[in-house]
Amino acid sequence: MASGRRRQAPCSLGILLLAIVGMTCGGELSFTLEPSDIIAVQEQPLMLHCQVEGIPPITTQWRCNGALIVEDQNYSMFANGSLLIGHFQKTKSDGSSDEGDYECIAQNFFGLVLSRKARVQAATMADFHVQPRSVRAELGGVGRFQCQIHGLPEPVISWERDRRPVDTSDDRFTLLPTGVLQITGVRPEDSGMYCCVAHNSAGVKHSAGAQLTVSGSQSSVYKEPMILVGPENLTLTVHQTAIFECVATGYPRPIVSWSRLDGRPIGVEGIQVLGTGNLMISDVRVQHSGVYVCAANKPGTRVRRTAQGRLVVQAPAEFVQPPQSIARPVGTTAIFTCLAQGEPVPQITWLKNGQILQPDGHVKLRNNNSTLTIYGVTQDDEAIYQCIAENSAGSTQASARLTVLWADGLPGVPAGVRAEVISPTSIQVSWNEPTQNTQDIIGYVLHIRKTADPVEMEYQEAVSKMTLQQVIGDLEPSTSYSFYVKAYTSRGASKASETAVKSTLGEVPAPPALFTKVINSTVVQATWEPSTKMGQQEGFGLYYRKVPVPIFTGPLTFPRNVTQYNITQLDPSFVYEIKILAFNQHGEGNATLRFVSLKESVEKSVLNTPCNCVKDEQNKSSTTGIIIGIHIGVTCIIFCVLFLMFSYRGRLMMCKTVQATRQAGRNPAAGVVLESSSSSQGALALNGPHRFSSDGNGGTHTSKSCTDSNEMERLFSGPSHFFHPPDTTHTIESSLVSCPLNETQMSTFPLDDFSLMEECEVQFRQHPAEGQQDED
Repeated sequence: MASGRRRQAPCSLGILLLAIVGMTCGGELSFTLEPSDIIAVQEQPLMLHCQVEGIPPITTQWRCNGALIVEDQNYSMFANGSLLIGHFQKTKSDGSSDEGDYECIAQNFFGLVLSRKARVQAATMADFHVQPRSVRAELGGVGRFQCQIHGLPEPVISWERDRRPVDTSDDRFTLLPTGVLQITGVRPEDSGMYCCVAHNSAGVKHSAGAQLTVSGSQSSVYKEPMILVGPENLTLTVHQTAIFECVATGYPRPIVSWSRLDGRPIGVEGIQVLGTGNLMISDVRVQHSGVYVCAANKPGTRVRRTAQGRLVVQAPAEFVQPPQSIARPVGTTAIFTCLAQGEPVPQITWLKNGQILQPDGHVKLRNNNSTLTIYGVTQDDEAIYQCIAENSAGSTQASARLTVLWADGLPGVPAGVRAEVISPTSIQVSWNEPTQNTQDIIGYVLHIRKTADPVEMEYQEAVSKMTLQQVIGDLEPSTSYSFYVKAYTSRGASKASETAVKSTLGEVPAPPALFTKVINSTVVQATWEPSTKMGQQEGFGLYYRKVPVPIFTGPLTFPRNVTQYNITQLDPSFVYEIKILAFNQHGEGNATLRFVSLKESVEKSVLNTPCNCVKDEQNKSSTTGIIIGIHIGVTCIIFCVLFLMFSYRGRLMMCKTVQATRQAGRNPAAGVVLESSSSSQGALALNGPHRFSSDGNGGTHTSKSCTDSNEMERLFSGPSHFFHPPDTTHTIESSLVSCPLNETQMSTFPLDDFSLMEECEVQFRQHPAEGQQDED
């Protein structure tokens, strides 16, 4: 659905809020005292307490095992809610029993609540299922007797020796609440017949006798430490007492110590050591759960023996967040939250006016039943809701009331709601104006959801009061939708109208994608891909024809899992038109067309010989690389030859320049020319390679070598270092010595070499000073 359509209807609750503010907790109905579990004594009276608070009048009743209790000579109900059982009987003459689960029921104008279940059991005493056994102990050793018996309440165990009570004030005697008697450092006078005595409110029972025989003398021979009896696994409820037994023997007497397997400290609060090594934890809590390790250590050594037992502490359910009473206008949503904790995790059950709440279309339970949501509340939803949290350790309950607000003057229910299908994705919903209180209507709200979806998936569209219809778009094809309408005023909404259910039309499939491939001169392969944009396809239809023949061959039908077909026996001289379409139960979708020319395929197969395109491409790439390599190599050779040639000519020109300068030094008339030539040389060195020659009259003119130099500069216009190697000075010096001086020439060189040329010029100018004067 389009998210823009998901908007809540405008609703002003100004007047309704006054009713909410005026509510107080006095309107609630709740228990201040609930019945507790009781162990009853046969033929003795029994009282179950129940106290309730709320707005009177309040009536109370009792149920036993789900059946209402009627007052008679044995059952009496007091005004404060308590129940008295005059003579408790486990088994009556008619076969019934006073044992069972008792519940207190309280009711007032707002609803009904149930108390927690209180279990009433008769006090009993079974036979001993573990009888004490005779023991033979060495002098100074350990004697141990044990007996076990079940009863309600838990029997208290004591011991007798030779029909006289055992004196447990002696530190050598340790009597554990579990019915174990330990005697350490036995002596000859401890010998005798021991008997276990169990007693509770149901009576007293004696076990069979067991003989303790003390033999031998106290041994001083070393014995390894040994644990005769280790701790047992225990499962208890909080506030009970845990006792771990640990009986160790050895010589010298081992030292018994306790620790937790997880390394956490045992602590000291509520911890007590009984006898020579028994651990007792009073008032156990959940944090006491764990594995406890008993260790028997040989004194002064690291020799030890260990035994371990697990303690599981259960905690009855208790509320972290009980539900709170709320008031909601008609048509809105009510949410109750009930969070409970305990060990094991409690199970949560909801009641409505004392009856188990069954989720339905507008009532939902989520988050392990911790959240109760009521959508579109009505007057029928007004009740007292109870949350009952229960586990194996106990149960608890809490209640909250839902008040449904209804303002006077609200409009009547919109009538005649109907839905008409427009397209596979749209439905028009229309309705009639309410018959009551229509003058204050400010608009309507249309509620929409898929019929198969839960109520919480519903969304709304607000509609102007000027219209009584709405087109709902963005729906899914072939889907059932439910619609109902509410009329709104500034005081609240009307009740919901009747629900109209309508299904959208089905949708034909979208055109599939079609691809063709010419296999040979008479076969074309057609491949198609279904589209998922529209209705689900059930199959495909394939058609083909010669152009311009108007009649198609086909359809060739294929199931939806086939997406390829080879069209054979075609005429290569024609162009073919191929089309594919998808269809489903709603009809055929649009077709996809392709034209295929077999004639072009035949011509190409004749003109183009088969080739290995990959190999040709590789050969082409290889040949291209070879040609480029040859070109680069030839270019490099040409550059090298030209470079060597012009370097040689440059050195030759430099040597001839030096020779001409010396000759001009002997001729006074040539001094000015030489000096000016020298000056020109410096300027030319800055501007690029030039060549000059001297005529017979002492003037200078550009020779043919200048043309060669310019041509070289045109061909090689790169950076100056391409023409002048780094060691130019050395090159010039060697050229002055080795080159033949047959004509006057000048060559380009770096500015750093001017010092050498100036020295040469000064030496050359010293000759005219001897025979002639300068023109200056």
